[in-house]
Amino acid sequence: MRRGLSTVDLGEAPTRTVQRSPAAAEAEHRETLRTEFPFELPRGYVDESGTVHRPGVMRLATARDELIPLRDDRVRENPAFLTVVLLGRVITRLGSVTDIHAGTIEDLFASDLAFLQDFYRRINTEGHTKAAVTCPDCQHRFTVDIAGGRLGES
Repeated sequence: MRRGLSTVDLGEAPTRTVQRSPAAAEAEHRETLRTEFPFELPRGYVDESGTVHRPGVMRLATARDELIPLRDDRVRENPAFLTVVLLGRVITRLGSVTDIHAGTIEDLFASDLAFLQDFYRRINTEGHTKAAVTCPDCQHRFTVDIAGGRLGES
């Protein structure tokens, strides 16, 4: 004899009132601040062994991150070097490389440097990595995430 599945109506589960402290209630409603943003470089960082590293993580910049490079002699001699020093401070990972510094940023391809400059600006001024774009053919407007990833990935 084969038994079928049946459902049983148990009614609503009893509710229990839990007293929470005001601090706990506030913490529950507090908005969390996103401080790290993953990205994928268009070309990739090539390390000393020839390995290409495309995914990375950039953190939000602090006031110190923007002030310390101004005391750097390389920046004083060439103000364009500010970007290199600053990105070396806020990028926390490139692939498996975690020791990121100005020398690492100097070895990036120009297209990757341009991408990271725009990425830095977006996350530190706008707080997100989305960009509004318009199709040049049909003029349809939509949003893309410039953080990277392959077409069709979510």
